[in-house]
Amino acid sequence: MADTATNVENKTESGESRRDFLLLATSAVGAAGVAGAIWPFVDSMNPSADVLALSTTEVDISQIEEGQSVTVVWRGKPVFVRHRTAAEIEQAAKDDSASLVDVQKDADRVQKPEWLILLGVCTHLGCVPLGQKPGDPKGEFGGWFCPCHGSHYDTSGRIRKGPAPLNLAVPPYAFLDDENVKIG
Repeated sequence: MADTATNVENKTESGESRRDFLLLATSAVGAAGVAGAIWPFVDSMNPSADVLALSTTEVDISQIEEGQSVTVVWRGKPVFVRHRTAAEIEQAAKDDSASLVDVQKDADRVQKPEWLILLGVCTHLGCVPLGQKPGDPKGEFGGWFCPCHGSHYDTSGRIRKGPAPLNLAVPPYAFLDDENVKIG
């Protein structure tokens, strides 16, 4: 009879450990299945490749000569990149003390004085100001002019005259090296 009691104990211990193992294994497989089913939904919340591609723009500034401006697109909007001359830098610094609608110093709007990078959208009604191309009217202050309602911007992109309430915006940007700038 002692043999029978020992066999029953072994079977009971063996049955409990087997049951515990099966419960643990089933739970693990179930958790992996739930995670596998949820992942596509979570992953669909990530930005798509085309959105990520538009989030930043790199510009090779080595080909932009002093006094020249280029327009690039960032997030579907024009961005003005101007290689300013010494006279434009000097004028912008002098205009720091002028009567400004939206007060900002030129030094607060640029990282390097010779490079001015602005969002090319008028802050009045969203038009694209003129002044980027040779022959474009630059307005009364040598910067940009929005012909829709007559906003005049200076050589630092600050509003000087007209209905625009704010300066041309400065997008986030960083110089990667002396020849490349990353916007966004």
